[in-house]
Amino acid sequence: MKITKIAVLGLIVALTYSCKEAKKKTGEAAEEMEETMETVKDEVMVEAIAFKMEPKSDSNVAGEVKFTEEDGSVTMEATFSGLTPGEHAIHIHEKADCSADDGTSTGGHWNPTSEPHGKWGNDTGYHRGDIGNFVADADGNATVEFSTDLWCLSCEDETKNIAGKAVIVHQGVDDFTSQPSGAAGARISCTGIIK
Repeated sequence: MKITKIAVLGLIVALTYSCKEAKKKTGEAAEEMEETMETVKDEVMVEAIAFKMEPKSDSNVAGEVKFTEEDGSVTMEATFSGLTPGEHAIHIHEKADCSADDGTSTGGHWNPTSEPHGKWGNDTGYHRGDIGNFVADADGNATVEFSTDLWCLSCEDETKNIAGKAVIVHQGVDDFTSQPSGAAGARISCTGIIK
């Protein structure tokens, strides 16, 4: 009888120790999981979309535009070929519809805040689609990079969301004063920003 009591007592001690060890390991695992979740939460989400530009108005202008959203800011990176050397305007227009031969199916400049046309960031106002001018080299190639926290790729804020809009390259230069579009001339390349 004494042996059985000792064996039972030993078994109880072993089980109690095993349970305490299991609880300790479960607690450690939970802490580790919580730390991992905090790390994931702190990591920046990056979203990117890219589109080919298509020639318009009997031009040969081609290219690609890429939008990347990271940490509350959107960066547009674009490359073009087939341009005439010199300055050209680039804007975001209201509709992702490049079906018209002259690009007019995209509508006017994207202007969700009902501002006058102007140079980005000036005190007298500007459209959210008023990106500005860029320069094509002697071979007709150009690169454009533009970043802002006033755009997003898929947020619900209609004053920031560029999905469903279009990128238009113009033959001429934006003068930043003529209303409503800066007298930038023909629309020579187009892509819709489809999400």
